[in-house]
Amino acid sequence: MTTVRTPDPPVATEAAARVRRRDRPAGRRRRNQPEAFAFLTPWLLGAVALTVGPMVVSLYLSFTDYDLFTAPKWVGFGNFTHMFTDDDRYLQSVKVTLVYVLVSVPLKLTVSLLVAMLLNTRRGAGGFYRAAFYAPSLLGASVAAALVWRALFMGGGPVNEVLAFAGWHTPSWVDDPRFSLASIVLLGVWQFGAPMVIFLAGLKQIPAELHEAAAIDGAGAFRRFRHITLPMLSPVIFFNLVMEAIHAFQAFTPAFVIGGGRGGPADADLFYTLYLYEVGFQDFHMGYASAMAWVLLVVIAIVTAIVFRTAKLWVFYDDAEERR
Repeated sequence: MTTVRTPDPPVATEAAARVRRRDRPAGRRRRNQPEAFAFLTPWLLGAVALTVGPMVVSLYLSFTDYDLFTAPKWVGFGNFTHMFTDDDRYLQSVKVTLVYVLVSVPLKLTVSLLVAMLLNTRRGAGGFYRAAFYAPSLLGASVAAALVWRALFMGGGPVNEVLAFAGWHTPSWVDDPRFSLASIVLLGVWQFGAPMVIFLAGLKQIPAELHEAAAIDGAGAFRRFRHITLPMLSPVIFFNLVMEAIHAFQAFTPAFVIGGGRGGPADADLFYTLYLYEVGFQDFHMGYASAMAWVLLVVIAIVTAIVFRTAKLWVFYDDAEERR
């Protein structure tokens, strides 16, 4: 009697195929590990020598009194205690930096999103405008850009002349504690090209059918922006928010150049990184500067963690159901 073998169920066949595919790459990965580590060795050596090693040394120095010329003297948490209780300039640098972050980051993201939306609606000369708006970001935190900006906002500079012609008489922005930080904020906002390009890429990924359907249903431009553009663009907003917040906490060159290298008038431009530079490389209190650097690292990590933890409340993904 001949027996006829029935084929395996499709589900079982597919499951077995997945197991085989999973096992084969694992074996190949094990065989290729020596070669992979060989290619990674230069990067690993560089990471240990240039990143991990200096971080460990900096952490040790943060608990010492070290002036670059004598042996470090262990002081425990003395640097951190002095930082938060006896150093008024440190507290001023924290205040100035927080104001800069809280003002410049939302303004920069708002301007970059508005410009991206304008460029997204243009058909002709779009490439030219994208390049023109992105050009300031290529300068980055350059000394040349900060010097030009300082000249623009000095007493008798073009900005004051234009405002005076319009009937607004203002003092030299860079020499007045009331306006000096505002000039640095404007410089940061002016360099909106990088987040603008990312916003523009996100806008082009939003299906036009969604806006067309909403318009047919009677939704106006604001409602379409509120209920379609922002939710669909929320992952891009999340990315730009994290990156720009980190960059704002680390701002140094504009404050150094515009503030004259000492924090500007009445320490109005005394950014955290600028004060860290003064303490470490001008006053040679390297242990105290290391403690400041680690506090900044912890603060940036906490702010980033908070943004990530709250992202589930306002960031929406297309595959949200699959993620659950």
